[in-house]
Amino acid sequence: MYQKLMEKRTRATDMLKAYRLFVAACPFARVAYYFSNQTIADVLHRRPKVHIIDFGISLGFQWPSLMKRFAKREGGPPKLRITGIGVPQPGFRPCAMIDATGKRLAEYAEMFHVPFQYQGIASRWENICTEDLNIDKDEVLIVNSMYQTKYLGDETEDIDSARDRVLRIMKKINPEVFVLGIMNGFYSSPFFLPRFREVLFHYSSLFDMYNTIVAQNDEARILIERDLLGTDVLNVVACEGAERVERPESYKQWQARSLKAGFKQLPVNQAILKRSIDEKKKNYHDNFVINVDSGWLLQGWKGRIMHAVSSWKPKESYTNQ
Repeated sequence: MYQKLMEKRTRATDMLKAYRLFVAACPFARVAYYFSNQTIADVLHRRPKVHIIDFGISLGFQWPSLMKRFAKREGGPPKLRITGIGVPQPGFRPCAMIDATGKRLAEYAEMFHVPFQYQGIASRWENICTEDLNIDKDEVLIVNSMYQTKYLGDETEDIDSARDRVLRIMKKINPEVFVLGIMNGFYSSPFFLPRFREVLFHYSSLFDMYNTIVAQNDEARILIERDLLGTDVLNVVACEGAERVERPESYKQWQARSLKAGFKQLPVNQAILKRSIDEKKKNYHDNFVINVDSGWLLQGWKGRIMHAVSSWKPKESYTNQ
């Protein structure tokens, strides 16, 4: 049943509708993208070239707002290069989604008059070599990964997990900053009952959130609940072994992994925190929570933390600052 659902691909136009509702209903994406884009802008300052390596670029929703910001930069925009990495799609066109994302981003760059170059790589993340990335020493190098790390294999598949291997690759790339956004979840247990209990709590909160904010018959809400949340829940409950791809971890677990891989965590910028809280108060429901813990900016609903974002530097480059 899950396989049949996955074969029924959600169209990009429907994904856009769902994303618009998601941004209008809750602050999660807007705050996380603002955190990442502001961190990138602060590191870049007035330098002329930036190369962003986006692990899990998906539809690239994060980048138009950064381009718009670059367009307004005093002295003109930098040259922007994005390398989008995504897992190959099944079928005859494994790169179709990544290439389509590149075309869309090129249109935005043209609209904002930002010099732009794009490279799409369809590959399992743990198989990426630094040579694939065409790194240029003249560019400010950024690694970004938002909400896609939960699909990487964990220790139940391999003692040296894909998660740890990917973090080591990111460290080897040696970016000036690495921004990591994760889904804070505890439902990746190999044992059914604790997994079922946790997924019930997590998704009950999400459904409660939509129920409080969005009309029941809203077309985009039905799309989110059925095609996005519904397939995620089904995967967690019905699939075992390698077929279970939804494996989120808590931000504390990702923190331990990132430290072990050789990254040093940066503190949350207080200006970003203040702006995020103001944005939440002005545009969103009172039950949303924004908080800071252990260097992570946390977001949730009625006290349940669902999203976390943080920034990191490779340890050597941190000591050289």
